[in-house]
Amino acid sequence: MPLPTSSVYQPPSADFMKWPSRRSVVHSTKGIVACTQPLAAKCGIDILNAGGNAADAAVAVAAGMNMTEPCSTGIGGDMFCLYYDASTGKVSALNGSGRAGGKCTLENVRKSLEIPEGTVGKIPMSSVHAVTVPGAAAGWVDTVERFGSGKLTMEQILAPAIELGEKGFPVSEMTAYFWGRQEKGICEASPNFAEMLKADSSAPGGVRAPKAGEIIKLPNLAKTFRTLATEGKKGFYSGRIAEELVKVVNNLGGHLELADLQYHLETGSEPVEPISLKFPNPHGTSETDDVELWEHPPNGQGIVALMALGILKHLIKQGTIPAFGPSDHNTAPYLHAIVEALRISFADASWFVTDPNVAPGVPTSQLISAPYLAERAKLFSPSSANTSILQPGDPYASPALTSSDTVYFACSDSQGNALSFINSNYGGFGTCIIPAGCGFTLQNRGANFSLDAKHPNALAPRKRPYHTIIPGLVTSLQDSSLHSVFGVMGGFMQPQGHVQTLLGQVLCKLNPQQALDAPRVCIGAGMPDEGDVYDATVYVEEGMPEETVEGLRKLGHKVEVVTGMGRALFGRGQIIRWTKDVDGTGVWSAGSDMRGDGAAYPA
Repeated sequence: MPLPTSSVYQPPSADFMKWPSRRSVVHSTKGIVACTQPLAAKCGIDILNAGGNAADAAVAVAAGMNMTEPCSTGIGGDMFCLYYDASTGKVSALNGSGRAGGKCTLENVRKSLEIPEGTVGKIPMSSVHAVTVPGAAAGWVDTVERFGSGKLTMEQILAPAIELGEKGFPVSEMTAYFWGRQEKGICEASPNFAEMLKADSSAPGGVRAPKAGEIIKLPNLAKTFRTLATEGKKGFYSGRIAEELVKVVNNLGGHLELADLQYHLETGSEPVEPISLKFPNPHGTSETDDVELWEHPPNGQGIVALMALGILKHLIKQGTIPAFGPSDHNTAPYLHAIVEALRISFADASWFVTDPNVAPGVPTSQLISAPYLAERAKLFSPSSANTSILQPGDPYASPALTSSDTVYFACSDSQGNALSFINSNYGGFGTCIIPAGCGFTLQNRGANFSLDAKHPNALAPRKRPYHTIIPGLVTSLQDSSLHSVFGVMGGFMQPQGHVQTLLGQVLCKLNPQQALDAPRVCIGAGMPDEGDVYDATVYVEEGMPEETVEGLRKLGHKVEVVTGMGRALFGRGQIIRWTKDVDGTGVWSAGSDMRGDGAAYPA
């Protein structure tokens, strides 16, 4: 059954501002939108107030996020979602990721990149060969058709975002920062760069990235949304938008064809069976239920979070590590166990996470089975770090170990439905390539393919790459009622964030806001130009107790403390919890990451 409202605030959650944040948990009985952009959240709230449900609101937010935070997400990228249907208690999953083009063979791409024989090579993040067919447009339409209320049209759902693009909106702080960082890349990527920059006669070329608080209009993106709203998926994957997309890719030496977009139009998003792992809480009481974590199966990396949680579950059961409690949160032994479990899980994911429709034999059920996880748990030592699991330079080290930008958001409604939704360009603005007159950039998700023919994740025509974006959803083991929808965006940080924020709530009794505010750790570096993405470094966020940092070092971890804007490495998360008041009223309780521009907003 749903947890009581009292479960949201359990000691030590009652400690005010345990970490440097001024945010409180936000409550509502009518629904909540939690995301990194206030104006995008308003798009979703408008839809809830118009009679839409959580799915309708989520698509409105996705479009609003594309407008207000295009440096992270957009219709030129991909999406995934997990939906909880309150009327049935069923968890459903929709994979809205795109595929490589039909002519994107290893031979063609290696030749285009001029990679010598005998060298594995890789697809650069900025390369036109990193462009895969955008899955988001189809995913938005399919989400509304599959999970929506049926009360609102796509024209109504996209209207708030279209208005932002046509009338203009003030740019938020974090968005302005990342927009500015990628101004050069946008200008160099394609001849249509001005579509996503602000006109300024004093700037070189007459355009520049907008500054915080400045108004920017994105009329071409609004026009793209109008086409999708009125013509549906066909308006995006055929006609003007499709033709301009293929044209700009081909002009830059890429291999996409109109047939590739037509294939996605006909194939659509893929309904998949979500995968899960049961986690009995060793401190279960009348107010703390056992939980089940739900994730997307491969080609997504959600299996990393499930494997890590399963390894920790086994270690607790065997007494190898204690049943951690509130006083253990973010101590060295606690984080050591989490880091090692994640390291083991990433080692497996680096090989097995791929498109199962093209590379059959992905052993999803075996990887999260109790016998296998018990065997993998033998690699763990409570007294020392095992940094050899992923060796520096290992050609099969996880392709997730590169930085990326994504937006995660969560929506809930007055009927008890909730949607965990994630949408991404992959790295920032993706490739920064803009189809003429369309107002959006094309993702660089194809950079996650391996160019080694022997690797399961090797590039192949009509194949989906290893995907880092993962929404999360949690239910009660007792009766499958909803516990929460949640996620932490940010490439390889995502499964790490899932494990840390969930255990913060379940084991350490943190409320949703505190679970997000707490300093985090991350295995591996960021972008390749920021360091070795395959090294064993444990990056620790500023604010972590010095005792913890030194304790991790004594256990053999190479530790670096990250400060300032570098903390973007640790992602930005959202959590919406579902509870019941003593009088039976359902209550949504949400937290939103202080590392972003947004918040949780009640309907």
